[in-house]
Amino acid sequence: MSDKFHAISIQNIPDIVEGDNLTEIFLEAISKSNITLENKDILVIAHKVFSKAEGQIIPLKSIEPSEEAKKYAEELNKDARKVEIILQESKRVLRSFKRPEQNEGVMICEHKLGYISANAGVDESNNNVMDSVIILPKDPDSSAMKLQQEIKKRLQIQVGIVITDTFGRPWRLGQVNVAIGLAGIPPTIKEIGKTDAWGYELKVTEPAFADELAATSGLVMKKSKKTSLILIRGLKWEFEI
Repeated sequence: MSDKFHAISIQNIPDIVEGDNLTEIFLEAISKSNITLENKDILVIAHKVFSKAEGQIIPLKSIEPSEEAKKYAEELNKDARKVEIILQESKRVLRSFKRPEQNEGVMICEHKLGYISANAGVDESNNNVMDSVIILPKDPDSSAMKLQQEIKKRLQIQVGIVITDTFGRPWRLGQVNVAIGLAGIPPTIKEIGKTDAWGYELKVTEPAFADELAATSGLVMKKSKKTSLILIRGLKWEFEI
């Protein structure tokens, strides 16, 4: 891996609506930023642009909360309709709690796609549709692969795609961007069998490459400025089909 790389925030991304062609939008924004996309560049993208383009916005008025949702809503001071969507997006609720300083409690859930996260990724932020919530893409890996293949077809280059969401961490304050969808990028880099600086064999070392890329994007991905697309350039990595 290179000792030097660049993480560049791409501006000029418009508000995304259902049916938008993300490939066209991203390539146009990159061009307007006076950047020429190169082989082995990596595009790290907030999942909400995919969710919006794929119609993963749910009006709350369309939801009839179940008795289970109403129970959680009362305990956590949450909108019962939002809780119902959280339950529909989850395999199970692992824990729920509301601290005294919190206006609204949290549900820690196992999402249908397998992620462990707060409220199963159901969120109102960065959403210009009133009285609605955004849920995760149905298949983030497929969404990433479609974008990667369309860029390859258009430009005859291989780029990596990482789709991110923001997760909290157990027993830690704050949140960090993690990878929830990939194309071309290896999820981890196996260093097992190599040696460290003192000659000791590495027996379990396997850095989470995709998550490290996602976390890096969070340093320049500002929610208040609608920066949903980050270009990372200069890393050495092997393309993965």
